[in-house]
Order: sequence, then C-alpha cells, then structure tokens
Amino acid sequence: MQDILSSFEHYHKWLREHEEPVAETAGFLTDRIRQIEPDIHAFIRLDKERIVCRGRSLDERSQGGALWAVPVAIKDNICIKGELTTCASHILDGFRPPYNATVIEKLLAENALLFPGANMDEFAFGSSCETSFYGPTRNPWDLSRIPGGSSGGSAASVASGEVAAALGSDTGGSIRQPAAMCGVVGFKPTYGRVSRYGLIAFASSLDQIGPITRNISDCARMLEVISGYDANDSTSVDSPVPKYTESLGKQIKGMTIGLPEEYMGEGIDEDVRRSVTESVDVLKRLGAKIIDISLPHTKYAVSCYYIIAPAEASSNLARFDGVHYGYRSPKSDDLIDMYVNSRSEGFGKEAKRRILLGTYSLSSGYYDAYYLKAQKVRTKLSQDFDRAFSECDCIVTPTAPNTAFKIGERMDDPLMMYLSDVFTIPANLAGLPAVSVPCGQDRNGMPVGLQLMARPFDEEALIKVAHAFESETAYHKMFSGGCG
Repeated sequence: MQDILSSFEHYHKWLREHEEPVAETAGFLTDRIRQIEPDIHAFIRLDKERIVCRGRSLDERSQGGALWAVPVAIKDNICIKGELTTCASHILDGFRPPYNATVIEKLLAENALLFPGANMDEFAFGSSCETSFYGPTRNPWDLSRIPGGSSGGSAASVASGEVAAALGSDTGGSIRQPAAMCGVVGFKPTYGRVSRYGLIAFASSLDQIGPITRNISDCARMLEVISGYDANDSTSVDSPVPKYTESLGKQIKGMTIGLPEEYMGEGIDEDVRRSVTESVDVLKRLGAKIIDISLPHTKYAVSCYYIIAPAEASSNLARFDGVHYGYRSPKSDDLIDMYVNSRSEGFGKEAKRRILLGTYSLSSGYYDAYYLKAQKVRTKLSQDFDRAFSECDCIVTPTAPNTAFKIGERMDDPLMMYLSDVFTIPANLAGLPAVSVPCGQDRNGMPVGLQLMARPFDEEALIKVAHAFESETAYHKMFSGGCG
C-alpha cells in the first residue's frame, strides 16, 4: 500500500483498477495507520468511524475532483467543523470548531478524504515536534530522531506512507524544515496566496498554510486547489491563480539562480553542504545560470523573528483564558484564580516562554527598543531580496543547517533549537514563496532538503525549477525504512 500512495496518479490508477469502494479503502488505510502509529505518532487522534463515513459519502457521489479520495492529513491547528482541534495543547482540550477553514472547504470541494489530527508542536511553537501535549512524533527514517517541526506529524505521515499528502502551517519554516528532515516536498506559498481563515493563529503576519507531498507534481495539484482570494481573510490577496500544473516539465535553460554566500558559511553540516553543492551542479547541467548573490541582513533574521513572532503569539493567545475555549482549571476559588490556573495548567513550557518573551517586547518602554526595531530590520531583509531578484529568478539554499537530530537533544537549549530554522525564517519575514525538495542523504542515511525561494506570487518558477531538479534525480523516490 505504501507504493500506491507514492503519487496521486498511482493511487487513482489503483482505485480504478480495483474498483475498491472509497469507504473500504478508508477503513484499510486507518487500520494500517493504527499499526504504524505506535512507532511514529504522527496523529494525535484517529477516528476510523468518521473517516469511513466520509469515504461512504464519496462513494455516493460521481467520481471527480482533482483530489478524488486522496487521503490528506490535516495539521491540528486547522479548523474542521465538528472535529476536535487542539493545536496539540491541553488548553484546547475538547474544542470543536463550528465552521470549516477555507482550505478545508476547498479540499472537500475537490473530494479529498480528510484525516484530521496530525501531531504538531504546541500552537506550532517549535522546530522538532517535541512540544505536543500528546507526546512527540518520531522520524520514520530513524525512530530515535525528531521529524522536524512544527508540522512534524504532517511530514511524518506522508514520509511513512500513512497518507498521500498533508496540510501544514509555516510561520518560520514549519512546513519546509520537517519536509526536509523527513525526505518529502514542503511548500510555503506567498503570504496572502492561501487563505488563513480557520487557521488558529500563531503569528498573523507570518503564518501560511501549505501542502506536504511525496513529489512536486502532487504539490502543484494541491497548491492549485487551496490557493485563491478569500473575503473572509483580510490579508488574502485578490490575484489570479495560475495553473501550477502547467509549469511541470518545462525547461529551466536560461533561468538565473542565485546562491547566497550567507547560507553556505559556518554552522552547516558537511553532508548538507555537499548535497546542496551537488544539487547546484544538477541545476547547472540543466542549463540554469548560477550566480553568487548576497543577502547581508540574513544574520539578523533569527533575532528579528524571535521578537516579532512571540509578540504576535502573545497577543493571539490572550483569548485562551479558560472562559471562551477548552480547558478550565477545577482548582479555582475566584475569577482571578480561574484565569491564572487555567493558563498555567493549560499551556506547556515552550508556549509560556513565548508568551513571556512576546509580552515583554510589547510592553511599555521596550516596544521601540525591540518590536519596532525588529520591524525595521524586517524591511531591510525584504529589500535584500528585492535587490537579489533584480538579478536572478530563484534563490537556492539548504533548507536546514543539519539533518534530523536525536529526540531530546536540544530540548534544554532553546537557542540551538531556534537556529534549526535559520535558513527558512527569511522567506516568512519577507512573505516569499519557498519550497523544500529532497536532495540527498547524510552519513547516517537521513534526508537532506534543498530550499528554493522566488519573487512574491511567482510560485510557478519554484514548481518549474523543483520539477526539473526532481526529474534529474531520484531522491524523492527514496522511502523511509521500517514502515512499509
């Protein structure tokens, strides 16, 4: 079955040949996931009855839709009407949204088979998928290692062959970094390209929903479905959505690709550097012109991000107070106690750390010194990219400075954990589209990711280059061991 889920095309062919009812396939898939889950823990929950019921409703319709019966895992911070949605946090225990996120409506309109409850770092705060209240997810390639975060459950579910695709959210690299560490494709669209309506916000000026798939062809198809203007999201951009699948198979001869010196310096694992260098050689052989560029403010990106993101998070999480949603402490004697105890018991350690950081940088007397200064640096970063894209069509970098590390290795060192996203954060700060594709393995056999970035709303360029690279290599065909 793992091989059948290697691509949408393969899966659809298998459904047609076997004339298998979708409800039976849904039951088979959930049983198979239950066998794998004790090792991987990619899902917080799995409701077989509801998934089979969805399959039955698809059987009652005429076949059709770009995602007909395709099993898609949904990160647990994207609202599905009537489904438990917890953000992997105790404070949202029992919360069932009364509406669907726009991306969910779009998937349902194309007849996708949804698998809700993909595990994640609590409120998407993390780079390893270890801060979930329900326990960590493990990397299917090596169960002693992290899958990356915060969309670790989504990436691991695709890499282990539990589902064919997944939705994740990306605030500082949370789609691309776990995709790189699990050997799959992860795409962060331009800010405003995909509606955030129904995504439980982490940092509103940075968050984007995007697809995780086994190959770039399926990624283009998913992106086509979920993109587009949404009046329910005030940050949604009313811009035509190109047919991304038409960018597949096009030559990249004559394109100019920039290689920033700041992304290949100190701190990069030698195996990652070697894989990226070899990948650049592949792009050269395909006819792309590689030029050296500079993004001088990159060195400030992580500091800038860890002021802006926690500031917005502290504001967004103020609503979780034991009154409106989910968990309320039973130990309270009065109103103040109820607020204090509910938030103290409901949030985990990393969530509390970010709330404190954000509240501090927004507080009177420190706003100008920290938050305002960080926003000015953000503008400088965007200007760096504007200058770079006046010379090149795309930028190529490693997705992460290292491959997946051991579970628990960085839990007591938040700074080292935050540096895992050092190469992905700039695209979020500048609102750019970016994709991670598999490009090699390290000495331990763990996957390495190659990141491509492009101008705002030029997702087509990324799909074109990524598909050309994928067509010349076989890294996307490698599967994690031990989960077949």
